Amino acid sequence: MATRGSVKPFVNFNAKHDAEVLRKAMKGIGTDEDAILMLLAARSNAQRQEIKAAYKKAFSKDLVKDLRSELGGKLEDLIVALMFPSTIYDAHELHKAIKGVGTEDKVLIEILASRTCDEMKDIAKAYKKEYGSKLEKDIMGDTSGHYQRLLVILAQGNKEEGVDESRVEKDAKELFAAGEEKFGTDEDKFINILGNRSAEHLRKVFDAYKKIAGCDIEESIKDECTGNLEALLLAVVKCAKSVTGYFAELVRESMRCAGTDDETLIRIMVSRSERDMLDVRAVYKKMYGESLYSTIKEDTEGDYQKALLYLCGGND
Repeated sequence: MATRGSVKPFVNFNAKHDAEVLRKAMKGIGTDEDAILMLLAARSNAQRQEIKAAYKKAFSKDLVKDLRSELGGKLEDLIVALMFPSTIYDAHELHKAIKGVGTEDKVLIEILASRTCDEMKDIAKAYKKEYGSKLEKDIMGDTSGHYQRLLVILAQGNKEEGVDESRVEKDAKELFAAGEEKFGTDEDKFINILGNRSAEHLRKVFDAYKKIAGCDIEESIKDECTGNLEALLLAVVKCAKSVTGYFAELVRESMRCAGTDDETLIRIMVSRSERDMLDVRAVYKKMYGESLYSTIKEDTEGDYQKALLYLCGGND
């Protein structure tokens, strides 16, 4: 599969050699952060898993534990994130968002709105295996109302496939009737249509909706809904239109709001690095007139910055 990631498998890969380089970087006085970040950011996720195994075999030590004890701060968070198998990383982020103090809704919204059905099914499996409980059940225990209902639908990863031409117009009319046209909003209609239809189908529905309503579906959602439900519906709409556009916007917000939201920045840079970072960069440049690389450079510093720039993979 052709990947649009910035991180590609390293060509002359040798897990044992990499494990030795990492051990050397951490042994003795002081830590060679440069060697660690340059190596790990230039390996694919699958290769990092092999390095982990080779490290265990050669030194009878847990590489991630060693990295945690040698690194600190944001660089540690970023490097540890890179060491998770991708699916388990998403499961881990969801679990942390649900089980931490208070629910981190923005994490639930970001992951559940943007992952494909196949990815979502794998994440649910990994979640059960890692944490012994069902993702769906944990979401239900921690959220409520229409917001909860849409999260659960998305967590199941059972969206319909393709476009049903016979239903495009009908869906658009139903959305219009459920929102703009009536007093009060029929949230269930929004949830059923936006939660269950494919992205291709929804793009056609949004075009039809604009003709009927005279405005974008996003504007209607902002008028009709509030809080977490509004945020989740908007994320679903944005991802149906363009997942890379959605991430370009999120990564921009993570740096351009007051203070950098490093958790979001790390999660996006790590989780998109092998999926579609090249496209996120292109869309970012188009939307904001500057490269993602230059924004990261302005907004972060030190080894943490260096590692992020490696994952970004180049200046546009």
